Amino acid sequence: MSREFPIGLTPPDWLVRNLQPHRAPLNWPAMVRAALAMALPLALGLAAGRPAYGALASMGALSGVISDTADAYRMRILNIAVPQLFGAVGVTLGSLVHGHGWYAVTAVTGIALLSGMISTIGAVASVSGLLLLLNAVIGAGLPLPGPWWLPPALMAGGGLLVLALALLAWPLRAGVPERTSVAAAYREVAALLASCGDPDAYVATRFDVTQSLNQSYDLILAHRARHHGRSRELTRLLAQLNAITPVVEAAPAVHLSGRPLPPEIPEAVRHLARAIETGRTTPITLPLLPAPTTETARAVDHALRHAAEVVTAPDVDPRGIDDRLGRPAALSIRTARAARNVVLSANSWRYGLRLAVCIGIAQALVSLIPVPRSYWVALTITFVLKPDFGSVFSRALLRALGTVAGLLIAAAVLAEVPRGWWDVPVIFVLAPLIPALTPRGYGYQTAAITPAILLLSDTLNHQGTALLLPRLLDSLMGCAIALIAGYLLWPESWHTRVGDRLADAVADTARYVEAAFGADTDPAARARMRRRLYRDLSTIRTEFQRALTEPPPTGRRAAAWWPLVVAVERIVDATTAARVRVRHGAEPPSAAEIDQVALQLRELSEGVRRAETLTAVRTHLAGPSGSVLEPLRQEVAAARAITTPH
Repeated sequence: MSREFPIGLTPPDWLVRNLQPHRAPLNWPAMVRAALAMALPLALGLAAGRPAYGALASMGALSGVISDTADAYRMRILNIAVPQLFGAVGVTLGSLVHGHGWYAVTAVTGIALLSGMISTIGAVASVSGLLLLLNAVIGAGLPLPGPWWLPPALMAGGGLLVLALALLAWPLRAGVPERTSVAAAYREVAALLASCGDPDAYVATRFDVTQSLNQSYDLILAHRARHHGRSRELTRLLAQLNAITPVVEAAPAVHLSGRPLPPEIPEAVRHLARAIETGRTTPITLPLLPAPTTETARAVDHALRHAAEVVTAPDVDPRGIDDRLGRPAALSIRTARAARNVVLSANSWRYGLRLAVCIGIAQALVSLIPVPRSYWVALTITFVLKPDFGSVFSRALLRALGTVAGLLIAAAVLAEVPRGWWDVPVIFVLAPLIPALTPRGYGYQTAAITPAILLLSDTLNHQGTALLLPRLLDSLMGCAIALIAGYLLWPESWHTRVGDRLADAVADTARYVEAAFGADTDPAARARMRRRLYRDLSTIRTEFQRALTEPPPTGRRAAAWWPLVVAVERIVDATTAARVRVRHGAEPPSAAEIDQVALQLRELSEGVRRAETLTAVRTHLAGPSGSVLEPLRQEVAAARAITTPH
């Protein structure tokens, strides 16, 4: 990249990472839903002679489009409907304090505190908190038409229209998204087996496997918590996910052996993926597999044949299925638990206060200084400072750039397109850009949302191009407040959490080593422990990538942790590989060996917590050379060398 620019004009790496679009396929069904759901209410409002009502419903549809991220139909109900309820509450509370000066400032600041706190619960709660605050800001900042109950009803109705469109194909495609998710996990495992022996390809593919398994387990277990095991289809899918786990566990052993697998083995897993996708329940013939001659080959062969039996089993007894991540509690229990955690968690209070301080500053500022369309300042802060959406610095930067790009489109639309019925085809064209560009990154999402929301806002206040400059100034003010009061004044913003999370993962690995070779450890508990370890490592990788988008010194400090991220992943792989070899005939390690490795891992965990500068020194761990733990000892020694300062 640096060769493409003259010396002195080379953009820094962190800026390039921020601006680089993510790769993602176009979601055509979501794009069609966005076009219909946002254009139809506007057309109905114009036909009824109430364009403002249509614009409000289209704004509600916009929030539904933002929430329309789930593939499974049951999850769409939660992802779209629950946030709409919070959004309706938000616009109601905001409209009640509209024009009441400091009462409005206090009310919106309090809502910001609540929004930030509930955002720590989970993905659905996060979007719900976002809409609660966004709509409260809109209600407090704009004079909305009709009686107090009509705006929330119209906005919620627009969001529910998105949900209705999203559920149209449910009777014809029930279960298809769930089967597709599990089949995709099998295909990722096939790619992992094909990459064994290739260090670069294996590491990247293993991360994809973890992500895919996490998504599938989350999807199936979330449904299972509501069905309590009564759904035969979901029980079969859970059994199929569990069946691929031994294959995943065998992959590290194959990779560490340095010998690639025959191509027939990955192809057999792809064969199983096709059977899952079609819902096949008749016996399946795998491609001719080579006879296993080693412990690792026997492990792969045994796991693959077991997976084939489970995939084609016509029925599964739910009592015999263990949930490898632990079956979630009932929804009412989880809700009570989440509410308790929100109230008692220092994390939720810190995030809530951080958001409330910034929103309070913005509301106070626009109350003291006459700023046109001032509610955009708080709207900008709400998006930028959402605590679970990534780096505040990066989002502020991307928000500013995306707003400029969106305003250029909005300027052309507002200047050249006559108001009225022409707004309908324009919204029909602009709306699909939102689901199309959102996966590319936050800046691209902002560029897509800005012209659509400005066009709908102009239907309410008829300011035309006169609102463009105030919109830009308000957005820049919001970004500045978020950067100063929500980023620079909080010391935690300057530090990466990669080191602490790595230390936790290493400590958990020590417990996993002890459990992996203990005779009294429950196999289901051991499997859950391994899955949680890989899930944590996946989270660490995501946190690391996020930290790299921060400017120096935070991004530079994060980059220094990368060798240790890789080292810890290799330690977990080596532990899993040793366990697989023992299960298929290798001599188990002695208790003294297990204790020594666990002790070294715990010391490594403490070293990671204390380390600020990572400098390599020589480290040696003694043990029987032919032991299954020898590769693990080598990986632990390498990791200790990375984290030992002079």
